[in-house]
Amino acid sequence: MVKRIKRWLLLSMVIVLSLCAWLVYYAISPLKLQPSSQEIVIQPKSSLKSIANQLVEQGVLTEPWRFILIAKLLNKEQYLQAGNYTLNKNVSPYQLLLSLNHGKATQGSVTFIEGRTFAQMREKLVNNDAVKQTITNKSEAEILQLVGSTRTVAEGLFFPDTFYFDRNTVDIELLKISYNAMQSRLEKAWQNREPGLPYKNSYQALIMASIIEKETGKASERPMIAGVFINRLRLGMRLQTDPTVIYGMGAQYNGNIRKKDLLADTPYNTYTRNGLPPTPIAMPGLAAIEAALHPAKTKAIYFVGKGDGSHAFSNSLNEHNRAVARYQLKK
Repeated sequence: MVKRIKRWLLLSMVIVLSLCAWLVYYAISPLKLQPSSQEIVIQPKSSLKSIANQLVEQGVLTEPWRFILIAKLLNKEQYLQAGNYTLNKNVSPYQLLLSLNHGKATQGSVTFIEGRTFAQMREKLVNNDAVKQTITNKSEAEILQLVGSTRTVAEGLFFPDTFYFDRNTVDIELLKISYNAMQSRLEKAWQNREPGLPYKNSYQALIMASIIEKETGKASERPMIAGVFINRLRLGMRLQTDPTVIYGMGAQYNGNIRKKDLLADTPYNTYTRNGLPPTPIAMPGLAAIEAALHPAKTKAIYFVGKGDGSHAFSNSLNEHNRAVARYQLKK
């Protein structure tokens, strides 16, 4: 009798150990999904059984009960979270369980780049499949009203950065975040500005920052470029900066700027008009804003590109002409 009990106990242990080994093997074996990555959706307020069935319906699992069993054995049942998830093809059931446990739902992201325009910013949102589109047919003025701005031109009012968000976040919410980030950073920088700058308000500083952003090829030169433009404003000189002319040309710009373009008057042609253009011409980054508000102390009033992204700065027209001959006419 004792021997029989021992045999039953031994057999039971073998069965339990075999079952455990089988479950462990299942838990750590790659699911080998097709294609190489897969988007899945777990609905809100789903029970463990419902989640397992959703995974079967979406082709992740072949049947639900083994996944349910390991979730119960590991006491993860009550911690599984709804959301959108991206799975690579070699994810294991255990890794999947951990992802659902920690709520590692798929996030969307969008990067707004310094020097790009608002039109390019809108295009980024339209082409991002994680963004829910709600403003496709709205004008700039309507969009600005939605984000809480009293202005009618959106250029330069949004902060360039990478923003992370839950999938299906509406586009206007992302614009609000970017808009508020720019207003916050700009006003903080404005409060700490160097005294005596020739700006009437922070918006004019933002306009200058956008020009600096477009003119700068080498980051360390931003304060010097700002210093040149500040000197020109103080002397009553025209800014004569090509990026503003290009912006004013709009769709007519084909990659080349000619003498006739410099002579064609638009509100943004700083060769034909004094002072700053009416609005920013792009999204400036924080470094360009800081340069506009803390320009280098220099006597330079000219600069010319050297061909490597850097510039030669000059204090006089004669010096500038020599730099042009050296760097622009040397061929």
